[in-house]
Amino acid sequence: MYVITAPSNLGLRPLHLNHEPGTWRAPAALLEAGLLDAIGAPPVTSLPRPTYSTEPQERTRIHNGRTMRDFNLSLADAVRDVRRRGEFALVIGGDCSILMGALAGAREEGKIALVHIDGHSDFRHPGNYDFDQNLGAAAGMDLALVTGRGEPLGTEWPGIEGALVTDGDVIQLGERESQDADFAWPDVRHTAIDTIDVFEAAAIGVEGVAARIATMLAAKPDQGFWIHLDVNVLDEAIMPAVDCPGSPGISPDNLVAILHPLIADARCRGMTVTVFDPDLDPDGKYAAAIVSLMARLPFPARASAQPAA
Repeated sequence: MYVITAPSNLGLRPLHLNHEPGTWRAPAALLEAGLLDAIGAPPVTSLPRPTYSTEPQERTRIHNGRTMRDFNLSLADAVRDVRRRGEFALVIGGDCSILMGALAGAREEGKIALVHIDGHSDFRHPGNYDFDQNLGAAAGMDLALVTGRGEPLGTEWPGIEGALVTDGDVIQLGERESQDADFAWPDVRHTAIDTIDVFEAAAIGVEGVAARIATMLAAKPDQGFWIHLDVNVLDEAIMPAVDCPGSPGISPDNLVAILHPLIADARCRGMTVTVFDPDLDPDGKYAAAIVSLMARLPFPARASAQPAA
């Protein structure tokens, strides 16, 4: 296994004048909290922090869209290099927009499935959002973009024909706003994406969730898959130091039980971990909680003795 640090906040809106979201600090905060020792001391590849801006950019209606594109191309190169070594790629973000680069890099080996674990389905796209009136935040549209919905700078990637992942190869687990009258992305239910909101997950239990995921992956046994974990899927009482915290959420024990067999599966090419904001964690309590959770997962031992990039 290799760790790739992806210190991006490009996909998030400022919360107020002169605010810059703190998710770019997450990789350093988690490493300082002991993440590497907790998961077997893997080597690390670190990407440079991109420059955040609140100003519109040319030829895009996405916040930091062109900068985000460039950052994700660099991330794709890093993931591709790790996978060429035969290693599991653990990408520590950063905001959810890094999912694009991670999948673009992992796609060199062929088509891929996606287990998208997030307290929001992140399905904002031109069919359900007025981009003429507002700039879009890519962290709220990552699932739409990787399934081919939105601007070409987020949907078209070198050497890849079509979407990064097809709808029928996606499970979205953890949406907590799906029963709200003003749910922003109800059209996700009318796609081939298998959605398991937090309420259904509680009703069917860990075994039911695991069975749904296993069924999707078993349909194409020769195809690899990627895990996306946005830690806001945890209840805000447990993990408030995130962009868009909320309740209810999946418990840490249940989350570990769901992730454990997936990470242990040789078909898993890697995992993104996103949206922790150390600015909301002044005493390091929540960084320690994430490290504790990650320590319970069966990340593979390093497959090679090649030096880190």
